[in-house]
Amino acid sequence: MPADLKNGAPAAPVTELLKGIVNDVGELVRQELRFARKEIASDLRKTSAATTNLAIGGVVVLVGTILLAHSLAFLLHWAASPHLPMWGCYGIVSLVLLGVGGAVAYAGYTKFQTFTPIPDKTIATIQENVTGVPQPLGLSNSDRP
Repeated sequence: MPADLKNGAPAAPVTELLKGIVNDVGELVRQELRFARKEIASDLRKTSAATTNLAIGGVVVLVGTILLAHSLAFLLHWAASPHLPMWGCYGIVSLVLLGVGGAVAYAGYTKFQTFTPIPDKTIATIQENVTGVPQPLGLSNSDRP
């Protein structure tokens, strides 16, 4: 049995060293998967909160918009009574509200694009730990040159 040169203790056999490496890699992968679960749960909470706020706000805005649209149509008809029929007033108010609603919907869409529920960093780290070679995000082994 070979001896360790530094302190004279017997060196561990190669099989024990390999077993330790395999166990360490397995533990590292398990830790990364636990981290991925926590990261996904955090992103799902963010998505849930954003969706709830959008839904509640959307319903309140819808009710308010309907009432405001009627009021604005009657106000416009009153202001331009001899020149503009009631249906024209409703049409003008509807077009303005459609433009504003489209802008607000686009703002909500872009807010959802600021984060992703997929834990990209964790997936890349697990791939690096398993293969031992760092990979850029979105590039698999089959895509490598």
